Amino acid sequence: MGWVTKEQIAKAREIPAIDYVLKHEPNNIKRIGKEYRFLDHESLSIGNNGWYWHSRGTGGFSALSYLTEVRGIEFVEAVCMLINEKPYDCSGNIKTDITPKGDFQNTKSKTVRQPFELPPRNANNKRVIAYLLSRGIDRDLIMDCINRGDLYESHAYHSCVFLGKDNEGNARSAFIRSTSTGFIGDSIGSDKRYGFIIPPENEKTNEVAVFESAIDALSHQTLCKQGHIPYFGGWRLSLGCSSTIALEQFIKQHPETGHCVICTDVDEAGKKAAIKIADLTGITTEHVLPIHNQKDWNDALNKVQRIEHDKNTARQKDDSCR
Repeated sequence: MGWVTKEQIAKAREIPAIDYVLKHEPNNIKRIGKEYRFLDHESLSIGNNGWYWHSRGTGGFSALSYLTEVRGIEFVEAVCMLINEKPYDCSGNIKTDITPKGDFQNTKSKTVRQPFELPPRNANNKRVIAYLLSRGIDRDLIMDCINRGDLYESHAYHSCVFLGKDNEGNARSAFIRSTSTGFIGDSIGSDKRYGFIIPPENEKTNEVAVFESAIDALSHQTLCKQGHIPYFGGWRLSLGCSSTIALEQFIKQHPETGHCVICTDVDEAGKKAAIKIADLTGITTEHVLPIHNQKDWNDALNKVQRIEHDKNTARQKDDSCR
């Protein structure tokens, strides 16, 4: 196979396992809470903090460790796959007879590819509407999503189903949020390259605001509509996690995009995502934090509404004392 340099190894080790898996094995994982479980290895989990094989008591953070320790790929081959470069031969020349595979489905161990399945629709969206209203989202904005066909209520569990679509309007992913429990997850076979999108008010915009969740994107839109934060007329994109895969796909679909407003959560995963987004070439970025020092945009919206409620209560007391 040849050999690779220290620089190539360091470059490969910078790639998080979660980024590799979301891009190359999106149909082999199922979201459970804040992490993913593999369909072909039930005891194998992965998230923003890396992968862990519970039955074997081993884990790691990088995609390189994942490929070599979990998938059994030879070290040099794994490095070349990740950075899309060729190895060197004994004379120090780049080997021309070997091409890095670059796609997991071409390697020794094949992943299970599950077809994309949408949860059956409920006859109405009453519980989804009530749930999102309880999170502070503006009713008209909720109805806009439903009328566009980007949001619906599932039949079995009455969960919110936020859709990610391609340019032809075909659903390619579905992010599920329970209306009665803390469950969050992706529908089977979801392609994480396609995130939930709120179209822009300004048709000529070249801006996109990026969030980790659909509810945060809707919360930001609600805050704008109510005048609590400055107007934003561009696209709003939910990554559905803290990976940048959906943003990279969005830019491919909308090459006119020149500016990105980073609206990720104020936690370790959100900070890492913000750094990765800022490193993307071809666009300028600015990082906007949720108002009132909150962790995310829905927390910020709820904080604003609590402040307004307290003000109204105090005003009513003053009026009753007059």
